[in-house]
Amino acid sequence: MKKLLLVWMVFLTNFSYAQKAEVKWLSFPELEIAITKNPQKVIVNFYADWCVFCKKMENVVYTKPEVVKALNANYYAVRFNVESQDSIYFGGKTFYNIEAGKKRRAYHEIAQLLAGQKNKSLELPAIVILDENFTIKKRYFRYISPKEMLSILKN
Repeated sequence: MKKLLLVWMVFLTNFSYAQKAEVKWLSFPELEIAITKNPQKVIVNFYADWCVFCKKMENVVYTKPEVVKALNANYYAVRFNVESQDSIYFGGKTFYNIEAGKKRRAYHEIAQLLAGQKNKSLELPAIVILDENFTIKKRYFRYISPKEMLSILKN
């Protein structure tokens, strides 16, 4: 009886791990390689560690199996911390966080370029949708529910 119970517990544990799908997040350098080999739509999730709605999207939206499946099947997904101090080489140019150490909320150049709005400070969470040619198609500057995210990903 104990052996049967043990086997059943191992089966359930393995089954639950197999069911958990995760978004295949790429870095910008990985994205550049991927789109060169196989052009595909791109979604960029800009976030900051202090952003409550960014964390909510990470925990609620990007864990939904339907959202994960739609993202992984149809998009390259990039997740980028807007306060990163890393230099990013992308598209033949190096991008920096030139305000790091000078400002409290110092945003990276690549975040300003893709998610910046004219005469406004960067709003988070920022979601940027790009087509296969890396042209911005849509930008969102707010929390997006799982249901709305599915709708966005299917259109």
